[in-house]
Amino acid sequence: MANSAKFFDPKVLAKIGRLELRARMVVEGFISGLHKSPYHGYSVEFADHREYTPGDDPRHIDWKVLARADRVYIKRYEEETNLRSHVLLDSSESMRYGSGALSKYEYAATAAASLAYLLNRQQDAVGITLFDDEVRARVPATTGAGVLGDIATTMESTPPARKTALAPVWRRVAETIPRRGVIIILSDLFTASDDFGHALAGFCERHHEVVVLHILDEAELRFPFEGHTLFKGLEEWPDLLADPQALRRGYLEAIGRFLDRTERECAHRNVEYFRIHTGEALDGALTAVLAARSHRQRARSHRAWRRRR
Repeated sequence: MANSAKFFDPKVLAKIGRLELRARMVVEGFISGLHKSPYHGYSVEFADHREYTPGDDPRHIDWKVLARADRVYIKRYEEETNLRSHVLLDSSESMRYGSGALSKYEYAATAAASLAYLLNRQQDAVGITLFDDEVRARVPATTGAGVLGDIATTMESTPPARKTALAPVWRRVAETIPRRGVIIILSDLFTASDDFGHALAGFCERHHEVVVLHILDEAELRFPFEGHTLFKGLEEWPDLLADPQALRRGYLEAIGRFLDRTERECAHRNVEYFRIHTGEALDGALTAVLAARSHRQRARSHRAWRRRR
């Protein structure tokens, strides 16, 4: 794992790990939120307790403990405590691009490692699938102590190199996941305009909870180029020597349409969408994702509780 350690940036992981103490509501809200939604209606076995927090489903309050100890606790169930998360990491050639310290792939891989670290510390099963126009490598979801090393080694040994084809690959991946869980996607999503929605459908039809982390390079969003520039083609596109001034307006309009379409598709399918660019500090970006998920999950739980009253 020596060569793979760069994906486990000590500074990033230290900050992510400290979230459990520094921002307990964020981390526990994120994890418990991930646990809740896929499993409504399942028959599950009681595992342990945790303290009640506003927005929790009151049906799971342990009234005997409340009567005995005058403290409000929530029952946790075996299905909750064994969340299965499946990380999908884009290893297509377009992910090689990077205008800063890290390419999109390096940034996304570090984010994937950080989330795997956090989930593993929560004793939840986590695995990873790397893809381009097919599945390139896979580590099955497990709670084992060695899974982080397996994930890092797999990411290190699968450099971005080929074209993207989301729909056929994601549908094949969905077919290999027998139980509902959480799908965390890290990709630049550069694919045909109608491919992304079809790709998501395979997971949504099986009632997985899907979280999309849309990873883009800062330059792809701002197009800061000056003077004649040779744009290197990726994924079989040709190189282009051009004046950026002549391209900027059309490019920014096109990228704007792409982002709007992608976000609308996620909203239509009830998929959580987060846009992150490589100029952002990774720990800050992931903290924002965790906080947003916590807020959304608690808001949904509170609305459901009010409807039942």
